[in-house]
Amino acid sequence: MSKLRIADFETFIASSWMFVRITTENGTRGVGESTFFGWPRAAEDVALSFRDYYIGNDALPVEQHWLWMQRNKNMRGGALGGAISAIDQALWDIRGKHYGAPVYELLGGPVRNKVRAMLVLGTGTKDEVAAEAAKAARDGYTAVKVLLFQHDHIDMRHGRRIQDLVDRAGAVRESIGWDVDMGIEIHRNMAVGDSIVLAQELEKVRPLFVEDPVPPDSVMSFGEVSRKVRVPMAAGERNLNIWEFREYVEYGGVHFIRPDVGLAGGITQCKKICALAEAHHQGVIPHAVPNGPIATAAHVQLGCAVPNWEVQEHRPQEKPPFSDVVNRVVPLERGYLLAPEGPGLGIELDEAGLKKHPQSKGGGKTQLRADGSVGFR
Repeated sequence: MSKLRIADFETFIASSWMFVRITTENGTRGVGESTFFGWPRAAEDVALSFRDYYIGNDALPVEQHWLWMQRNKNMRGGALGGAISAIDQALWDIRGKHYGAPVYELLGGPVRNKVRAMLVLGTGTKDEVAAEAAKAARDGYTAVKVLLFQHDHIDMRHGRRIQDLVDRAGAVRESIGWDVDMGIEIHRNMAVGDSIVLAQELEKVRPLFVEDPVPPDSVMSFGEVSRKVRVPMAAGERNLNIWEFREYVEYGGVHFIRPDVGLAGGITQCKKICALAEAHHQGVIPHAVPNGPIATAAHVQLGCAVPNWEVQEHRPQEKPPFSDVVNRVVPLERGYLLAPEGPGLGIELDEAGLKKHPQSKGGGKTQLRADGSVGFR
C-alpha cells in the first residue's frame, strides 16, 4: 500500500482558536481546529509535541494515529483533547482530498442533505432576548437556544432567581410560539436541588432540552436531576472521549449528548460518541459555540452522516473574525447549514487573515457571590 507521507506540521492561533495544518509530500493539506478556547496556547504546545511523530509518517491511518496520541502517556485534560481533535480533523481533511470526497462520504454517506441550525441568542434583558428570538424565527430558524442563567442571577435569593429564570423562558416561548424549538442553557450554575425546582417549573414552556444545570463534576449528580424532572436533559460539552460520554449515556439520564469536535477527540471519536447515543435512542446536539469556522465545518460534515444528529447550535460567521481566517465559511440558508462543496472538510485557512486576529486574552471571569465566595449557585 502506498503511503501519503507527511512533510510539514504547522500550528496557528487566532482569537481563541488553535489551528493545525498538515501538509503531505505531494502537497495535500489538511486543517483542523482545537476548541480548548480558554487556553489555546496550551493546546498548541501539546500539538507541537507530536510534530516529530508525524513528520515522515503516513497521513492515512487516522485511527492508528488517534490511538497513538491518546495512549502516548495516558494523560487527560482539555489541552490534550483539543490538540488531538485538531490533528484528527486535519488528517480526515487529507483523507477526503486523497479520495476526492467530502468527509461525510467517508463516514458512510449522507443521511440528510443539510443540517438544522439552532441560533444561540445573546444575553440581555428579558425583552431584548425575546425580541432576538422572534427575529430568529422570522429569519427561518426552527430552533433557538437561550442562555437563561445570567450574571446577576448569582446574587438573587432562591425564590427570586427561580421566578426570574422562569419568566425569561416564558417570554422567549411567547415570542416564538410553538413551531420553534427552544433549548435552555443553565451553564453549570446551579446546585442539584435548585436545578430540580427550576426544571420542574420549565415543563410548561416545553423545552427541547435543559442543558448543564449542574457543574460537570459528577455524573451521579446530573443523574439525580434527570430522574426527578420531566424535561429532556443535555450534557457533555466538556467531555473528552467515548469513555467519559459512556457514563452520561448509560448512567446520567441524558437525552441529548453534546460532543465538541474540537475537544472530544475530533471526527474519529465524535462518530463513535454519536453511535453510543444512537444505541440508547439519544440525540446529538453538538457544542459549536464559540467554535471557529474549521470546527463548524467539521461538525456539519458529521451532521450530514450521523442519523441521530438533532440540531447544531450556531452563531452567524459571515463577519470577522470568522470570515477572515478561512477562504469561506459554512453557508447558512433559512436556518440550515450546508456542507461546504469540495473534498475533505471543504475549507482552507487564510494566513493573511489569521494575522489580523491575535490570540485573545482567554481565561475567563469566575463568578463571585456578594460575600466574596466563589459560587456556581
